[in-house]
Amino acid sequence: MNRSILLNCDMGESFGAWQMGDDSRVMPLIDQANLACGFHAGDPLTMQRTVALALQHGVQIGAHPAYPDLQGFGRRHLRCSAEEVEALLLYQLGALDAFCRAAGSQLAYVKPHGALYHDLLGDDRLLTAALSACARFRRGLPLMVLAQVDNARAQQLADAVGVPLLFEAFADRAYQPDGRLLPRSQASAVHAGEEQTIAQGLAIARGEPFADCNGQALQLTADSLCVHGDNPQALAVLRRLRALLDCT
Repeated sequence: MNRSILLNCDMGESFGAWQMGDDSRVMPLIDQANLACGFHAGDPLTMQRTVALALQHGVQIGAHPAYPDLQGFGRRHLRCSAEEVEALLLYQLGALDAFCRAAGSQLAYVKPHGALYHDLLGDDRLLTAALSACARFRRGLPLMVLAQVDNARAQQLADAVGVPLLFEAFADRAYQPDGRLLPRSQASAVHAGEEQTIAQGLAIARGEPFADCNGQALQLTADSLCVHGDNPQALAVLRRLRALLDCT
């Protein structure tokens, strides 16, 4: 069984009567669950239930904090200061960790969501704020960030505060040549075909090159592979990826 790369999925993103994803069927297929903390999706009961579901299946629980943007699903870029980013991360980590601790567990890592996730890539002040939040919350709590062609700057900032990094790649998203994701504003940003998603996911898992948005070879080194829970193909893709990775 190959566990050299982990499978993760964004989950717990329902809110009230509005349902997102197929958490109950996806959870047994993944290693890490990135759980919404109430700012872009999720509510207290959803958080509690999804924590219990993850623990039932032995899945690591990661916090998936976001900008305070329920209407935009956390995908709108807000002009928050570094101080605000650190505070809103600590607030959300504390909320989710309360449910983890009540169930006899704790947060395993932190993966920022949406616009916040991408803003960390281009602003050292915001990345430092996120790293500081992890360090202050619990010593050794890892931060999950996008695996790029050059991860040296992120690693340097993380090493300075003693925060482990988990590098993540995406099976279902198109990439730019530098290893950043193609913006969702572009029509081809999310792979429409199941076969394309499977092929890209396997290439990343095996450390092999795959095609970027220009058709050129791109190779990334990642600790964890994500399939988005709001992708209509998520369940089918994860079933196949899990089977393929486990038999190689």
